[in-house]
Amino acid sequence: MPELPEVEVVREGLDKWVRTRTVKTVQVLDPRSVRRHTDGVDDFEQTLSGCSIASVVRRGKFLWMDLEGLPTPAALVAHLGMSGQLLVEEPDAPDEKHLKVRLSLSNRSGYPGELRFVDQRIFGGMFISPVMATPDGLPAGAGSLQASIPLAAAHIARDVMDPHRNPDDLYVALRKKNTELKRAILDQGIISGVGNIYADEALWQACLSGLRSTATIRRPEVQRLNDALVDVMMRALAAGGTSFDSLYVNVNGASGYFARSLNAYGREGKACLRCEEKGRESLIRRDPFMGRSSYSCPVCQPRPRRTRS
Repeated sequence: MPELPEVEVVREGLDKWVRTRTVKTVQVLDPRSVRRHTDGVDDFEQTLSGCSIASVVRRGKFLWMDLEGLPTPAALVAHLGMSGQLLVEEPDAPDEKHLKVRLSLSNRSGYPGELRFVDQRIFGGMFISPVMATPDGLPAGAGSLQASIPLAAAHIARDVMDPHRNPDDLYVALRKKNTELKRAILDQGIISGVGNIYADEALWQACLSGLRSTATIRRPEVQRLNDALVDVMMRALAAGGTSFDSLYVNVNGASGYFARSLNAYGREGKACLRCEEKGRESLIRRDPFMGRSSYSCPVCQPRPRRTRS
């Protein structure tokens, strides 16, 4: 599933190509992709047609487009799920095999005329959501100057790269929990935008085990983890995100290449690069985790004693 860097790459592309343009017409090719729009396909198409896209905003993995031209404030939320793609295309470009929703946009010289939502596995979707004021009165996320957020995203905490986030809030939130550290940083209500890949990378960089109890975490350790999360996200964003197959692409269809720089995730049985530099022998291990996998170094990310095996 796309994490913060991947979604930010998409947001930046949408901000360049579709912001300030008007949606002329909407065509829903698969009703399953607008199932979260509770008023149905016809309402989705009719409500969105004629609206202008005022801004493209991201908080964590949540992406939305603030709309102008409606009686009450609303946003078009795009949930990418496991395989969702938002692509800008010329109207005469062949339809993608898994094209689900087509938005025809107002003409602008040199700009593609359509925004397409493509989704092979149909876990993602689009829907129109009312908006509310942000609880802290600050801009909702990247790409926004407005203190408003879709109701569907209101429960999401500020993300790793949000300039309005206080890093010390992460320590406070973690100490309130009594769970494993990796589970906590995957909780989008604690800090948003972190998924399985970047959690493993940040924990490795911070020399912390994901099995540590949040109830025992110390402030310097959280600061180290926070710095690692920010660094990993910034490097991944600079690389265009992480792509393991053709399903994650930016709005122009290009893949990211941060996978080439991973230190822990997917490196089972390979030497820990940090230990190798220090003349130690240690191999990255893989453990089952919430139906997925966790990757860590058993030497420089020592497990709590009660969980060692």
